[in-house]
Amino acid sequence: MNIEHLKLFVRIANTNNISSAGEALGLSAAVASNHINKLEDNLKVRLIHRTTRKVSLTEEGKAFLPYAEDVIASVLSAKASLSNEANILQGRLRISAPASFGKIHLIPALTEFLKNNPALTIDLKLSDSIVDLVEGGFDIAIRNSKLKDSSLIARKLTSDQRIICAAPSYIKENGEPQHPNDLKQHQCLTLTGLDHWVFDDHGSELNIKAKGNLSADNGEAIRDACINGLGVTICSKWIAHQQIADGSLIQVLKDYPLLSDTSIWAIYPSSRQVAPKVRAFIDYCKQHFENNNAWEL
Repeated sequence: MNIEHLKLFVRIANTNNISSAGEALGLSAAVASNHINKLEDNLKVRLIHRTTRKVSLTEEGKAFLPYAEDVIASVLSAKASLSNEANILQGRLRISAPASFGKIHLIPALTEFLKNNPALTIDLKLSDSIVDLVEGGFDIAIRNSKLKDSSLIARKLTSDQRIICAAPSYIKENGEPQHPNDLKQHQCLTLTGLDHWVFDDHGSELNIKAKGNLSADNGEAIRDACINGLGVTICSKWIAHQQIADGSLIQVLKDYPLLSDTSIWAIYPSSRQVAPKVRAFIDYCKQHFENNNAWEL
């Protein structure tokens, strides 16, 4: 029985898509389909229902899946125990991350990680859209939003405290808001989907509907618009701490902290066997950001 066929089968079981499963393993859709046909011929049983829109496991496929996962894990462990290079990370690691956090903080963090693991290749997708890890064939996603999918495992990497900011030029022209309710008279620059700003008003929760003439789906774009004096905005400290330090942005409403603080998470699909490259990358990022989160200083 071909171990690569088993890996493909497990990937298809997770994605319900032969093409994306094959792509994640470097195979064309035609080759992936052929490999599954060979596995089914070898087992003399149909493992997958195929339709024009998607695939799903047959009852036999569902029963076979945990055994396939165990075989793969056992083979990998056996190879590692016989190898003098058991601790060398290799292969491809597919990562999804928010665009701004990825550019500002993740890319610099990758430098040392890749130097220490030259046999490893990283395929990084930067997007502010929430991707489906399984469907997209990703090993890890970096997110700064709350975990909703219970089939995924999350590990906190670092904090993501959010503050309200404005440029000195904007404050000079429009005045500084003294209370969250004052924001109703200001231009509020909003990230797409983040237009309800929740404040701690001395122990009471105060929800403000932020309104303005600019909304964008990228944190850096909104930050830079704020620097240019277009309005007041909500910023994560990790994206604005340098601008706060050099004075191009000023934190306002300090006495009314936001209640929408989140964290930066590493998300990965749940399984009984976490790949060493996944575990190593998450461990590295956690340590890196604990030692380099300048936005908390």
